[in-house]
Amino acid sequence: MGKRRTAHHNHNACVRDALAAARALCGAKLTPLRRRVLELIWASHRPIGAYAILEALGRERGRAAPPTVYRTLAFLTEHGLAHRIAMANAYVGCVHPEAAGHASQFLLCADCGEAVELDDRRIARAVASEARRKGFAVLSQSLEVRGRCPACAGDRADVG
Repeated sequence: MGKRRTAHHNHNACVRDALAAARALCGAKLTPLRRRVLELIWASHRPIGAYAILEALGRERGRAAPPTVYRTLAFLTEHGLAHRIAMANAYVGCVHPEAAGHASQFLLCADCGEAVELDDRRIARAVASEARRKGFAVLSQSLEVRGRCPACAGDRADVG
């Protein structure tokens, strides 16, 4: 698989900040299960599927029921703590949970699976503007762009 994020990236801080934001937004509604699923989602910057979450929970807690995981994922996405990546049928943590329901864009590495969330309002406005021009009423926006992250693009250049 591909490379991890660069050495200057503090992944533990990502997870810590995501959990702090979740506590602030959800308070007592952030049950231990919801917290753990959010930790699993933030365990890397790669989308994780519901069944991988189910497997991890099963190893930790014994048998976990799929409906429980799906309800938990629905809660996390509804509260802006996670996004569903349709292209991968998987979930990533949201870097802007305070803006639940915001338009989001994702850069998805085809080689290593890394997902980077953008929050570019210019892109969101351009999509909304073009949709209006065509008479389309936008209910939500999520744009997924597949390509290669810097580490994987560099690997390819070295090989070729």
